[in-house]
Amino acid sequence: MVFVTGGASGIGADIVRAFAGQGSKVAFVDILEDDGRALTAETGAEFIRCDVTDIPALKAAIEVTGERLGPIGVLVNNAANDQRHEIDAVTEDYWDASLGLNLKPQFFAAQAVRPMMKALGGGSIINFSSIAWRGGASNMPVYAIAKSGTIGLTRALGRGFGEDNIRVNSIEPGAVITERQKRLWFPDPKQIDAVVERQALHHVLLGEEIARTVLFLASDDSRMITKQSITVDAGLR
Repeated sequence: MVFVTGGASGIGADIVRAFAGQGSKVAFVDILEDDGRALTAETGAEFIRCDVTDIPALKAAIEVTGERLGPIGVLVNNAANDQRHEIDAVTEDYWDASLGLNLKPQFFAAQAVRPMMKALGGGSIINFSSIAWRGGASNMPVYAIAKSGTIGLTRALGRGFGEDNIRVNSIEPGAVITERQKRLWFPDPKQIDAVVERQALHHVLLGEEIARTVLFLASDDSRMITKQSITVDAGLR
């Protein structure tokens, strides 16, 4: 049983499709209700409307999923928002809101699924970081801080959950060209071309490529990999 946060659109939706395409039982949460229901109709995955910043609601969604579909063996902590923001414009409220979406739910979702995975004899947790923190993203510093925190979280939980045979890894995507990215950050196709040119591999990076890495980290093929972070950026950085 696979549980994906932020699964209604973008990379998350590609992850849901990838697991459903392999016959996995999949549940996903998101606040985008129309997109979520459309993806359910497409894939058969279970959609639960949930704001992951509401930790009690997130825990309840995980519990309901376990009751309906069986214990969760794979958790994909995908939900995030890479909103651009200036350093001098960051307020305490913005700081709390950004970390409350981009980091905090990853910890509490992992905490909530641990008993299910332990009962199964093991499991895989895949957290989403980003290459943004490595390059010094001054146009989104709080997001970068959260995504660097994901690496620390991954290593801490990887050690802490190891005794239960639960693996914890993270993925650092590069410039994945989703519909949202095109709408907000790359409205001109020439901007996408410029990014692709900077990559070592000159192909547009799509969410389905990230989903393939998620499948690998969820599978027994990666059974001895934990506390690691895998960069999928076509050689951008």
